[in-house]
Amino acid sequence: MQIRDVAAASGLPAKTIRYYEDIGLIHPERGDNGYRSFGDDDLGALIFIARARGLGFSTADCARLLELRGDPGRVSADVRSLAGAALTRIDTKLAELEAMRRQLSTLVADCNGDAGPDCAILDGLTDGLVHPDRS
Repeated sequence: MQIRDVAAASGLPAKTIRYYEDIGLIHPERGDNGYRSFGDDDLGALIFIARARGLGFSTADCARLLELRGDPGRVSADVRSLAGAALTRIDTKLAELEAMRRQLSTLVADCNGDAGPDCAILDGLTDGLVHPDRS
């Protein structure tokens, strides 16, 4: 298969597939003409990576997951550890997003939203900034 075929089948852009090759996540064959030739194993790995990335695994995690996937002697605790770390990152991001939401919600609630120039949102974004013209 050519890169456009695996891109369509995996749902990944060709640029991403080339990047995954560059960092060593996949290893497609190269023809005499230099073109990549992808097999079913490559497609399977790309779909696996896309699913893992969609669940918050880093590319480094994906490399390790691919190793573990191919190792019949793997220990499931290693996989669980990677997944637990990804889950912790998601929980941290959710907490950060919730804090952002609370702050923005307060700014929106405090804004009159009328025809006047006063704006609590701009004031809130400006508070604490050093103004060069106000030394």
